[in-house]
Amino acid sequence: MSLCLASAGVVKALSVAAFTLVWTHSVEKTDWQEDWRVTPEGLELVQARVKGSGAGMEPPPEARLVDGWFQWQPKRAPMPQVVLGNSGAAGEWRLCHDGNCRTLSDILGHPVGAHVTIMSACEP
Repeated sequence: MSLCLASAGVVKALSVAAFTLVWTHSVEKTDWQEDWRVTPEGLELVQARVKGSGAGMEPPPEARLVDGWFQWQPKRAPMPQVVLGNSGAAGEWRLCHDGNCRTLSDILGHPVGAHVTIMSACEP
């Protein structure tokens, strides 16, 4: 399985089985991270982390503070696709794999700007 990213008519397939999606909250300027797996059933959210709380970004009651991050395991079924929007108020989504993080604009080869990006599992 691979991860497919689609935005503004461009589609890129990345040979990754797992990745971390990172962004900065537009109001609190606090980092969020989500660990994802690419499975035959779709994209599976494995763990979420946030480096603070406030402005609609409170961690759930089951979250635990570990090394300065509130982290928890969301309970949801794999999703066929995840739609990412970008207000431009907090920088870009970043995708990390094997210790290397890149913006979606860098991966897709064009400025994403306010365009929606769709993530999905795809065949290699």
